[in-house]
Amino acid sequence: MSDSTPIPLGKHTKYPATYDAEQLYPVPRASKRAELGLKAELPFIGEDLWNAYEISWLNLRGKPLATLGQFRFPCHSTHIVESKSFKLYLNSFNQSRFESCAQVRALMKEDLSSATGAAVQVELFPLDHPAALSDAWHITSLEGECLDHLDIEIDSYRTDPTLLDANPRLHANADVVSETLYSHLLKSNCLITSQPDWASVWIQYQGQQLDHAALLRYLISFRQHNEFHEQCVERIFTDLWRHCELEELSVYARYTRRGGLDINPWRSTETFSAPDWRLVRQ
Repeated sequence: MSDSTPIPLGKHTKYPATYDAEQLYPVPRASKRAELGLKAELPFIGEDLWNAYEISWLNLRGKPLATLGQFRFPCHSTHIVESKSFKLYLNSFNQSRFESCAQVRALMKEDLSSATGAAVQVELFPLDHPAALSDAWHITSLEGECLDHLDIEIDSYRTDPTLLDANPRLHANADVVSETLYSHLLKSNCLITSQPDWASVWIQYQGQQLDHAALLRYLISFRQHNEFHEQCVERIFTDLWRHCELEELSVYARYTRRGGLDINPWRSTETFSAPDWRLVRQ
């Protein structure tokens, strides 16, 4: 689990047959945060919420068990886990025998916390458990005003924070407002493979009112941008915070599932924990 281990993403990979914590590939957060001018004291709190739908192992008699998994990585961790390596790690449990679900959960917590440099929360839910069938796992819609109906012309598909400066205030000396906005049009590309990543992004803020058209143009400007999910959300948060002089801000992206995992980064000035909404594309 060292940074020098070759990253598995974008390469032909043999799936491990038995439990192997060495499959985890940690990626430092520091380099991408340095691009944004972020230092040790971050302007946000938050976490990366991962939902896993393909977790299985064998009990001591060789019978398979299957669960849902929820993993919460604090944003102050020194590293993230590269997603393909996480899938390989989870799949390595498939043909290994364990005494109990509690043993598997404790092992995952230990491995992921060690890989990322911070305490990771791990929950495993049997498929018929009330927690797995709760509203949090049912398809819902986002609250707030959708920006996607705006009839705007787009001529930039590269990230450009100056788009937020086009008309960042609707009125001079405008009153402070609180708004909740969202868009289903966020698309970026994997940093390594350039495969498309699709997401719905939810923004809640307090401050002088944002220009909705400028904000939508900015979000669409990620369309040909290459970064990991967590890095995109931190870029959106940082650009909004710096260019729009907001008093409070929360940014949440719900990415579509790939390989049994969905990744949902949450960054906020107000609340650490991310709500777990499951959207129609998840």
